[in-house]
Amino acid sequence: MPPEPSAPPPRPFPAGFVWGAATSAFQVEGAAAQDGKGPSIWDAFCREAGRIADGSSGEVACDHYHRLEEDLDLLAWLGVGAYRFSIAWPRVQPAGSGAVNEPGLAFYDRLVDGLLARGIRPFATLYHWDLPLALQERHGGWRSRETAHRFADYAAIVGRRLGDRVASFATLNEPWVVAVLGHERGVFAPGIADRATAMQVSHHLLLGHGLAVDALRAAGTAAPVGIVLNLSPAHARTTSAEDAAKARLEDGLGARWYLDPLFKGRYPADVLAHLGPDAPAIRDGDLQAIGRPIDFLGVNYYMRTVASAGEPWSPAQAGAAVTDMGWEVYPAGLTELLERLHRDYAPPPLYITENGAAFKDLAAAGAVEDEDRRRYLADHVAAVAEAIARGVDVRGYFVWSLLDNFEWASGYEKRFGIVRVDFATGERTPKRSAHWYRQFIAANGRA
Repeated sequence: MPPEPSAPPPRPFPAGFVWGAATSAFQVEGAAAQDGKGPSIWDAFCREAGRIADGSSGEVACDHYHRLEEDLDLLAWLGVGAYRFSIAWPRVQPAGSGAVNEPGLAFYDRLVDGLLARGIRPFATLYHWDLPLALQERHGGWRSRETAHRFADYAAIVGRRLGDRVASFATLNEPWVVAVLGHERGVFAPGIADRATAMQVSHHLLLGHGLAVDALRAAGTAAPVGIVLNLSPAHARTTSAEDAAKARLEDGLGARWYLDPLFKGRYPADVLAHLGPDAPAIRDGDLQAIGRPIDFLGVNYYMRTVASAGEPWSPAQAGAAVTDMGWEVYPAGLTELLERLHRDYAPPPLYITENGAAFKDLAAAGAVEDEDRRRYLADHVAAVAEAIARGVDVRGYFVWSLLDNFEWASGYEKRFGIVRVDFATGERTPKRSAHWYRQFIAANGRA
């Protein structure tokens, strides 16, 4: 094991602040058709030629399903107080409705109990994009209201089974990604490219969230319930009125479209007007269901948006630091975002449920050097500290990701993990960023 980096100085985080790491089921579990698990839309998407950059799939991924104990021990070594993971709906309910797959639920029993045995709090997400394929084929997936109701049924099943032990339930992870990348741009599963469909999907996702909140609470869980959104501040490229209008629209489509119905009981009027005939069909009672009070809001932050009415803005061309995904490194945007949420929405407590970066690593002599990632994490943690100092109620931070994993349409070419995975052997090697995070947690108090 390489020597530990020197511990950074403590920062002013409140008592009980949660330090964690995060993954998602499809990206790490593997065992794609084992122990009764049904196929998901991502299993089908990976089989379509040209969809995944390196032609790979999540069939094996990090083999977390079989290496569970090893990965739990890794989390214990890291010293995190919490682990955010997702539950694969088709592992629990292979057809998306009806029969429950007992071996699938038993896996999550082992996961939750293994975390608790190590003093690590389980933060569960019900939906991280791996919809049971049967629901897509039977009902058109999230295009149909039926899927929102089936999601609530699934939430009740999981709530009854795990609700006495998990520290929190998030209903959805990043509904914007499901709607826009999956149904408007067609670059994520299920690969549909139609804006009207995407907007209807976004509404049904939010409806499913509201119904799942009710279902979880009716199932008797005492765990806090919330949702996770990917959010970015939207900046105009120039001071022109055209760029300012474009930034306002980008903010409307990316942030207010999800935040307003959750916290204000309505969709933003300017976005509805912009969508025109592409706006979703909304039934009586839908907004009341979507706006059910929640106990926390999860925030996934990676970059800001820079809007231009003319030629698209490129961070690399602008001379900004970028990650291996081509995303701008902009930690100040996280402070700005958290302050904006606090000011405009008075939300429940906030958690940074994902923050991290893909960078190329240098692996040599048993060590993995990733100074760019370590610096990225340190700067963004400092941005969280600044938001707290300005009065924002942030309760925790989860690094994305614990492990290098299947990075959706990028396959295995992009590495977000603080632990390197050799995908040929499955070997795990903590990177310098993991050693830094371990020291940081120790210096700032594990909760």
